Amino acid sequence: MHTCKRSSGFTLMELMIVVAIIGILTGIAYPSYTAYVIKGKRSDAKAALLQMQIAQEKYRANCPQYATAIGTAMSCVAGNYTLIGSTTSPDAYYTIAISGTPTATAYTVTAAPLAPFADSTCGTFAVNKDGKTTSASVQTTAAKVTECWGS
Repeated sequence: MHTCKRSSGFTLMELMIVVAIIGILTGIAYPSYTAYVIKGKRSDAKAALLQMQIAQEKYRANCPQYATAIGTAMSCVAGNYTLIGSTTSPDAYYTIAISGTPTATAYTVTAAPLAPFADSTCGTFAVNKDGKTTSASVQTTAAKVTECWGS
């Protein structure tokens, strides 16, 4: 009488198949994950620009023109007012700035990516007093504006 001893464990072929499947799944999932993370960071710029638009309108309600700088006191007819805001976005992925020279009827606020975060698809975001996106960085076509701003 001869009894066979059955060994437990995995064969090399089974391990190679599992490693190949994991590699394929990783290759598919990683680009989707990185795109999702970048899209999430873009929302940081949008939130900061919305805050700055609100702050500019509050400032303009008390002053004869829009603010020319962020976080600085300026003399107005009604007194000294500070444009409340930060020069970085809430999650610190973008630098927020007022570009050009604001007037009584116009301003442009920009959000530029901070290193090491880089967004080659959208680059710098910008809005004017009407809440419209302006040509900034690589957002020069309607398709890019839609892709970057969401609609």
